[in-house]
Amino acid sequence: QRDRTEEEEEKSAYNIHVNGVLHCRVRYSQLLSLHEQIKKEYGSNVVPAFPPKKIFTLTPAEVEQRREQLEKYMQAVRQDPLLGSSELFNCFLRKAQQETQQIPTEEAALDICLSNGQKVTVNILTSDQTEDVLDAVATKLDVPEDLVGYFSLFLVRESVDGGLTFVRKLQEFELPYVSITSLQNSEFHILLRKSYWDMAYDGDVMDNRIGLNLLYAQTVADIERGWILVNKEQHKQLKSLQEKGSKKEFIHLGQTLKYYGYIKFDPCVTDFPEKGCQVIVSAGNNELNFHVKLPNDQMKEGSFKVTRMRCWRVTSSQVPVSNGTTNPCNSAKCDVKLELAFEYLMSKDRLQWVTITSQQAIMMSICLQSMVDELMVKKSGGSIKKRHNGTYHRSDSQQTVKSPPLVVRYYVTKLSSVSLRGISASNSSNDISGNDFHGNYAFEGIGDDDL
Repeated sequence: QRDRTEEEEEKSAYNIHVNGVLHCRVRYSQLLSLHEQIKKEYGSNVVPAFPPKKIFTLTPAEVEQRREQLEKYMQAVRQDPLLGSSELFNCFLRKAQQETQQIPTEEAALDICLSNGQKVTVNILTSDQTEDVLDAVATKLDVPEDLVGYFSLFLVRESVDGGLTFVRKLQEFELPYVSITSLQNSEFHILLRKSYWDMAYDGDVMDNRIGLNLLYAQTVADIERGWILVNKEQHKQLKSLQEKGSKKEFIHLGQTLKYYGYIKFDPCVTDFPEKGCQVIVSAGNNELNFHVKLPNDQMKEGSFKVTRMRCWRVTSSQVPVSNGTTNPCNSAKCDVKLELAFEYLMSKDRLQWVTITSQQAIMMSICLQSMVDELMVKKSGGSIKKRHNGTYHRSDSQQTVKSPPLVVRYYVTKLSSVSLRGISASNSSNDISGNDFHGNYAFEGIGDDDL
């Protein structure tokens, strides 16, 4: 690899991947400009150090050093409670996403799916952020403003057989129209679904006719999908309530059923209680529920409460697609393997790591984080009503409880690499702790000729 001049290096760009999907492409000079804006807005003492310009030609080793420095810089910015949740930073990511996908700002129609399979078409701008789109959906459905905070938009994938895979909750740093359009796959949809876990909030939602209908549709869909367990007698009662149009009573009965309000994930693998076990993971009621198939084909069920998790992390590694190969990974021959690992208090004096290998590991982490957020808001006397500027409004006063900032792990991969860099589980600096993670990003350097 030849040496590169500073001018060539400034023209180089980095692909930023969100959950394995290209989010945006930015040049070094754009990142430098962002740094200068942040420094001007928040002061030099707050902003982390940025990789400086160099007068001389960059050697391959210095290019790699630059990569590592950019990685650390982006991590530091995103993990800072002030900088990481700032509109300046999120606006940068949204603008870069739109420019990368070359989608101009214009009026557009966007379909949002409801739990009952119906679609709501909203007229938006292609540059509208997630909160704007959610507000547009709420307006179209006549959802009261104080109930909007009870719902979120999720990117999901629906298979031919009707199976539903949750990919991620749409975040404030992305443009929903651009995110769904760039996938160019009709299996992906944006779904409106309740965003809270505590069923005590159902009462607030059911007090409104539209909220009741949305919650009812979700409950029916979860039962039909098999996410909520129903025996024959319960099924008979539910069918009778449906025929009578007794939606509140239907939901009240649903609340007594196992896995009500849970999100069910695709089959995956865990190392608990032993390595290589197949498992169905569900998230809800402030826990991860395991339905494990042991090597002897015996089935075992257990739950891990989020309040007993000391921390968790998501890690990624590259694995060859071809069996038996020991060649280094490249874009054609490698996949990305994601793992969620959490340290759990098994007993008074015994902590144990439990690992889940799943392509939905990031969504699992998002679920855990939102459970913690909700518990913290509730503990502080807050409310999950309509949020403004990243705060939860309290229902009893003008005080607010700040929503924990979205903190994302960034990776700057080698210039020749086209997939995520592997993370050593033994290296604590590469861990993604449970209290500061809402997404999985990768930085991939590309040359000017690739733009």
